[in-house]
Amino acid sequence: MSTTSRSVGDLDDPTTDPFDVARAAADHIAEATGVPGHDVALVLGSGWGGAAELIGDVVAEIPTHEIPGFARPAVAGHAATTRSIRVERPDGSVRHALVIGGRTHLYEGKGVRRVAHGVRTAAATGCETVVLTNGCGGLHIAWRPGQPVLIRDHINLTGTSSLEGATFVDLTDLYSPRLREIARTVDPELPEGVYAQFHGPHYETPAEVKMAGLMGADLVGMSTTLEAIAARHAGMEVLGVSLVTNLAAGISPQPLSHEEVLEAGRTAGPRISELLARIVTAL
Repeated sequence: MSTTSRSVGDLDDPTTDPFDVARAAADHIAEATGVPGHDVALVLGSGWGGAAELIGDVVAEIPTHEIPGFARPAVAGHAATTRSIRVERPDGSVRHALVIGGRTHLYEGKGVRRVAHGVRTAAATGCETVVLTNGCGGLHIAWRPGQPVLIRDHINLTGTSSLEGATFVDLTDLYSPRLREIARTVDPELPEGVYAQFHGPHYETPAEVKMAGLMGADLVGMSTTLEAIAARHAGMEVLGVSLVTNLAAGISPQPLSHEEVLEAGRTAGPRISELLARIVTAL
């Protein structure tokens, strides 16, 4: 049995420490890329994939499903490769970014451990910072499709957590004010909002969107919050950025569709990818 298949099985075993699988994944990445450690990780959601080519020079590219604990992506439009990228910063220093492709969503039914595995692997490679991006529905008419929004806070409506047992983690300032301020030095016009994660895979009903708005949400989607919680637990600083790909149900006069999300991402891709690359270089 290969290391990958054995590790995948172990991740499904509740008696196995998921951090052991993350360390095995990090070892695989170090060996496959020739880069012993990474500094910053990126999880690129719908519309954000083009940023990888703009961040720096790609050192190596790995099929994500070959890394212990990862599976093939189940959603069209989500990258299936993980890249190690050499980033030259304005002060002349060099950092290495790990771009994780093939994000696992909770609605895929593969378990919360797999949802959190990407950020835990990033922490095991040495990353102290993670940038989590997504495509989402917007609750404000002023935020048209293609608008990037910094995540200030979140509402977890999935009914679960990425932490296990009596693991108590303070989520105050989960989405780093320091990193958000750096992002605003790149684009002072970036708005902020609260992101609400639903389980999915169905889109939210108009009543659910209204409920989320009454609870304080500005954005709705199906990813990010469980990864952010796991990242904080692993000791990483978190920057979250959403791309409004559509107005949410009940706000948009049009029926929602996944193709609409992909098309909005394709249209906004060059602009938001350049923005994200500049932010990562500045972090």
